[in-house]
Amino acid sequence: MEGSDPIAALEAAVTAVAGVPVELERPSEARHGDYATNVALRLAGERRQPPREVAAELAARIASLDGIAAVDVAGPGFLNLTVDDAWLGGALAAVLRAGGGFGARSAGAPERIQVELVSANPTGPLTVASARNGAYGDAVARLLEFAGHEVEREYYYNDAGAQMDLFRASVEAVRRGEEPPEDGYHGAYLAELADEPGDPVPRMLARIEAALERFRIHVDTFERQSAVEAEIPDALAAIETYEADGAVWAATSAHGDDRDRVVVRSDGTPTYFAADAAYIRRKFARGFDRLVYVLGADHHGYVARLAALAEMLGKPREAVEVLIYQLVHLTRGGEAAKMSKRRGDVVFLDDFLDEIGVDAARWYLLSRGHDQTIEIDVDLAAERSQKNPVYYVQYAHARIAGVLRNAAGSRPDPAPGAALATEERELVKRLLELPAIVREATARRGPHALPAYSIRVADDFHRFYHHHRVLGSEAEAFRLALCAGTRTVVAVCLDLMGVEAPERM
Repeated sequence: MEGSDPIAALEAAVTAVAGVPVELERPSEARHGDYATNVALRLAGERRQPPREVAAELAARIASLDGIAAVDVAGPGFLNLTVDDAWLGGALAAVLRAGGGFGARSAGAPERIQVELVSANPTGPLTVASARNGAYGDAVARLLEFAGHEVEREYYYNDAGAQMDLFRASVEAVRRGEEPPEDGYHGAYLAELADEPGDPVPRMLARIEAALERFRIHVDTFERQSAVEAEIPDALAAIETYEADGAVWAATSAHGDDRDRVVVRSDGTPTYFAADAAYIRRKFARGFDRLVYVLGADHHGYVARLAALAEMLGKPREAVEVLIYQLVHLTRGGEAAKMSKRRGDVVFLDDFLDEIGVDAARWYLLSRGHDQTIEIDVDLAAERSQKNPVYYVQYAHARIAGVLRNAAGSRPDPAPGAALATEERELVKRLLELPAIVREATARRGPHALPAYSIRVADDFHRFYHHHRVLGSEAEAFRLALCAGTRTVVAVCLDLMGVEAPERM
């Protein structure tokens, strides 16, 4: 079987027969075959024939394809395809050949993409809210890299201005043995920073970088606001502006924004939007084809205005993506969880990781779509039992690793030596879903599809393992291959989430 996506190859073969693009789906019930398509219903109107008549004609032709055991016409004209065991064996062989690259390199035209993530000001330790930004942005970056794009992760921070002045003043107050200003920054971390002389900002930034590395997010570049602001005059000269009411305005409404934006106030000071213009221009000047911003729920208005800036700079609107994520709520015993004694109103990332670990934190922060609020039960997330989904999936990987270690000199062979059992067939078909899952997750910027799919893979594996002995069985070689293929798929999913795939648990 050619290629690393057997389902895509089968779809291509059926497409050649039908003469129009065909997408195959797995029926909800196994009695309806292995794969189904409504292509006959779509062709019926074009051909002016009854759908079942078109379906019957296609069924006869599809039945002759290599690997097809049966084709049935169902309902008003659906086609249900059953593949033979040899096809499933060949598909499993494709998984094994591809290894950790199964489902990778799906990008038709690879791009240079920058993902800007976290970007919290260095005025305190990262919080769980920033952690969701980081987990989401990093998983999107991992998916884009897996698809074949060249990706850079960037962190943008304010190194000057009123907030930073207030932060420095808060640390200085602690150094003098005084309380920080009422509207300043508070917490035990200030005392830690005050213990060392000099500017606290670089040390705070170093702590943030260390927390990100612990969280398995490696930032390639850190961009400073002061450097960006120095380029504001050049940026404003490159876009359409006009003067009105004593201020300078960017004509963003002509490029899809809901209104024009002030870039220079009447007192001559630039606005935040002026810095946005300089920043996006700076990004494109570095040769990126696509810019991805990961921003919190209070930034919905940025979508249109950043797209407008891209267009004003001569770039496609689609070259800028703004991914908005919602809040995180931590609970314990049904009530809001507080893990930090240093600040009562926020939960710091390091405290969160101390409580539940990096793997559980990454998993749970990716477990819902970015447009949904997440509620994490801290006690469940910290639990090392199969009630905890991340543990459940990791356990499947560790169990398979143990089986393969104990196989000693036995060699996996994906060619079925006997008729495959239902659980074996279902598990192979589940593994073959990975390329489509990661393609869609990449296209939708929706890594939450990965934990959901991983659980289904683990379910099917545990069901297979419960019903069928692997070592010492007559089908040992095939079942070892099936175990190896499952380990590959689980490992790929976990890696794309930034979660470890343990060999032992």
